[in-house]
Amino acid sequence: MSTRTETLEANPLRESLRLERTPEPCIMVIFGASGDLTKRKLIPALYNLSRERLIPAGFSVIGFARRDIGTDLFRENLLESVNQFSRSRPVQPAVWDTFAQGIHYLQSDFNDPSGYRELANLLDHLDRERGTEGRRVFYLATPPSAYPEIIQQLGASGLAKPKDPNCWARIIIEKPFGRDLESAIELNRQVADVFHEDQVFRIDHYLGKETVQNILVFRFANGIFEPIWNRRYVDHVQITVSESIGTEGRGRYYDETGALRDMVQNHLMQLLTLVAMEPPANFNANAVRDEKVKVLHAIRPLSEFEVDSYAARGQYGPGSIGAEDVPGYREEPGVNPDSNTETFVAMKLFIDNWRWADTPFYIRTGKRLPRRVSEIAIQFKRAPHALFGQAAEGMEPNVLVLRIQPNEGIALRAGAKVPGPTIQIRSINMDFLYGLSFGVEQPEAYERLLLDCMLGDSTLFTRSDEVEAAWRLLMPILNHWAEVTPTDFPNYPAGTWGPDAAHALIEEDGRRWRRL
Repeated sequence: MSTRTETLEANPLRESLRLERTPEPCIMVIFGASGDLTKRKLIPALYNLSRERLIPAGFSVIGFARRDIGTDLFRENLLESVNQFSRSRPVQPAVWDTFAQGIHYLQSDFNDPSGYRELANLLDHLDRERGTEGRRVFYLATPPSAYPEIIQQLGASGLAKPKDPNCWARIIIEKPFGRDLESAIELNRQVADVFHEDQVFRIDHYLGKETVQNILVFRFANGIFEPIWNRRYVDHVQITVSESIGTEGRGRYYDETGALRDMVQNHLMQLLTLVAMEPPANFNANAVRDEKVKVLHAIRPLSEFEVDSYAARGQYGPGSIGAEDVPGYREEPGVNPDSNTETFVAMKLFIDNWRWADTPFYIRTGKRLPRRVSEIAIQFKRAPHALFGQAAEGMEPNVLVLRIQPNEGIALRAGAKVPGPTIQIRSINMDFLYGLSFGVEQPEAYERLLLDCMLGDSTLFTRSDEVEAAWRLLMPILNHWAEVTPTDFPNYPAGTWGPDAAHALIEEDGRRWRRL
């Protein structure tokens, strides 16, 4: 009996797509390979790409980290990780055995030049043995404090430069890319001293989600939405990324970061640019990223005196999520008991261009909120004339909702007549769900992004000027919040939708946050 996977692989259209998307054999060097990111995301993603035959048999992985574990134990640990975290379980032994043959481990401090010489020798050996021919991806899966040292060592050892014109070397840098504008500019400078911009892939896993990529397809592949995607028809836009979890053992890191740096500077700004950007001239990487940068430049800048009118912050106290009592942020492990770090941010932004002038974009994100939800809601203006009078009193404005997670899909709320002899209008939802419509499992975000890097496609990665533009917008808020100590923290109980100031931010405009 044929399985669904076997049926899909026999499809000639799918076979053609696989061939088009299969990169040449290469080696991925993962710095910090003994950490959680490698275990939970990178290796499961690479295994699934191998399982789908989207990477060639010669593909290899070198783990580079301080821990002295050796290649055999490293492979065993990675197999356990795939069994635990892969979306496709159980592991297929034949696929894993082939994939694991290309896995190696190298123990070294990140600042030890001898480790990079040993890495160069191992790369040369694998080039000959596995047919990778000098094609390398360097992945920085380390704390950001290690980035400058690793980048400098890659430059000093000559590994950052392709061996010949037919080879390539690329580097993937995890967020956060800097912790403010000054540090982001300095990190960009350090990277540019060693790598050319087209070698650099700044990764934000949100851009690898199918539902995020579909924003562009939904807007620009359909003729019915783009004509009304502007200030004439859209009343406002809400972007929400809420989490029900707390710090999850990352209290020390999070307490030095906060919601504005952790979520707004990258994830929410990425979603905003995709919703607001103009159609690119074509779908190559720089054309798309040029339009995203234009949006960031068009966002109305705030002065520090305006911050309290356009941004609200919060920190959760004790409360309950579902039926479970949870501690407040200041009681979380690793968090300063007197911490003033924000766990919630709400903002009102305006994009000063012809498409969006005077249309507010409301964004919010926070921890220990009632539900895990990521969505974009485009609320349209009401009909210009109340033709149906009281019959339409229960009807809410038309809203188009792009659900990023969970229940990935798209919903359109419209008005419809209630069956009966009189006219009564109620709001209905026309709903599309990815799982039901396509009948296939969505790949993890890292699968798409790692494959794109190996193919040299930087469309879904962040460019240096985009990073700096996002930081430049947020610096007045960061500076103001650093200078003004909040007197009401914690100001929302865990399990609620944030502080009163966040509700006031939108309600003073005669609007309200969506019920999620």
